Amino acid sequence: MKPDGIDLNFLAIDEPRQIFDRMGKNLEFDACEMSSSEVFSRLAAGRNEMVALPVFPSRVFRHGFITVNRNAVTTPKDLECKRIGIPLYTQTAAVFIRGMLQDEHGVDFSAVHWLQGATNGPESHGDPAAPPPLKQVSIEQNTSGRSLSQLLETGEIQAILGSGLPAALRTHPDVRRLFPNFHALERDYYRRTRIFPIMHLVALRRDVYEKHPFIATSLYKAMSEAKDLALTKMRNVGTLRYMLPGMLAELDEIDDTFGGDPWPYGVEANRPTLEALVRYMAEQSLIKAPIPVEDLFVPIYGQ
Repeated sequence: MKPDGIDLNFLAIDEPRQIFDRMGKNLEFDACEMSSSEVFSRLAAGRNEMVALPVFPSRVFRHGFITVNRNAVTTPKDLECKRIGIPLYTQTAAVFIRGMLQDEHGVDFSAVHWLQGATNGPESHGDPAAPPPLKQVSIEQNTSGRSLSQLLETGEIQAILGSGLPAALRTHPDVRRLFPNFHALERDYYRRTRIFPIMHLVALRRDVYEKHPFIATSLYKAMSEAKDLALTKMRNVGTLRYMLPGMLAELDEIDDTFGGDPWPYGVEANRPTLEALVRYMAEQSLIKAPIPVEDLFVPIYGQ
């Protein structure tokens, strides 16, 4: 879909962390996909280089992204006081996981020691520019020369949570998901809470938006039309569009659980998820206090 009045120079970059780091440090793009928690924490800190559109190109339930060494952790409460690997403490996925575990299972993370680094490599997870936590958190950078996955195998850390899965989950008998039945838990969680975690939104450079405010509505409409087209094509079950053998059953679940559209755009349709995210960020000292979600996004006319 072509947005009205905009001549796009579209760059397809498969690795989101590269996009976030380039935008966060140097504002390299006029508009881009961006980490929700990073944009919100910047706005809360008075860093107004960006504005946000209520367009959400990445959403992921995170119950299945908590992996543990079964010799140390068998229940959610066992995570307390442990040494836990994480790509970034400020990562949106991590924010949602900690919030969910606190809300659903009463997990207290105040005495956890966080080891920050790449899940399946010895390096760091990108070069982020998100504001740091507002109070001291026990965070150490992984300088062991080994990946978080390898450290989980040996028990040097007892769990990993975040946006990826450790290679050891497929290769080591002591590494398992905390919630093996994660898919059923996610469906129940959504039905009870209406929270479908939003990982990424679309951000614009503020100077570009202020010079041409119409682009917010134009991009929103074009992206909404593109999403609707993708949903329509997904339902062409004569020839499956995606490499999911169980697509027909998944479509039935989308209708039953999500009313046909699991990825709505706009503020109101996503209020429970957005309000949960800003509450979690405040509880985890990433922002001072929850922000009204209407104040986080620029207006979209005709929505």
